[in-house]
Amino acid sequence: MKYLYWSLIIFLSFFLQGRISVLGISPDLTALLAYYAGIKYRETKGLLLGAVIGALEDSISLSILGPNMLSKGIIGFSSSVFITGGFFRWTPLLGIIFISLLTLIDKSVVFLSRSLFDNMPATFSTALFVSLMQALLNAPAGLFIRPKHAE
Repeated sequence: MKYLYWSLIIFLSFFLQGRISVLGISPDLTALLAYYAGIKYRETKGLLLGAVIGALEDSISLSILGPNMLSKGIIGFSSSVFITGGFFRWTPLLGIIFISLLTLIDKSVVFLSRSLFDNMPATFSTALFVSLMQALLNAPAGLFIRPKHAE
């Protein structure tokens, strides 16, 4: 049942990610899923679910396999280690800052990987603008996605 739930959520995130946009830029819902997986299932499962989400995103993008897999795995692992692992105590402000930071890291890893191993997907200024906008669009989710032990 858990696998069906995750399959449906991943499908909906890919579907909505292509449909929702603000100023022509859509939020990165798959990064939010990897963030949630890391917070809910801890380091190993967060890393694994993030990598699976990224692999699906890479296969849909018809580009090289790996950049999204690496970046979503980083998000799944980092959200678990830093938020639930004891480095920081979760607060709504920390949730906003951390999901924004992880979205920027996600986009940076994908941009650098594609620039190094494939064709440069966009100019640096365009990539920076899109990354910052996606981080701003993802930021409010940091209020709502929280660990179990959060008050």
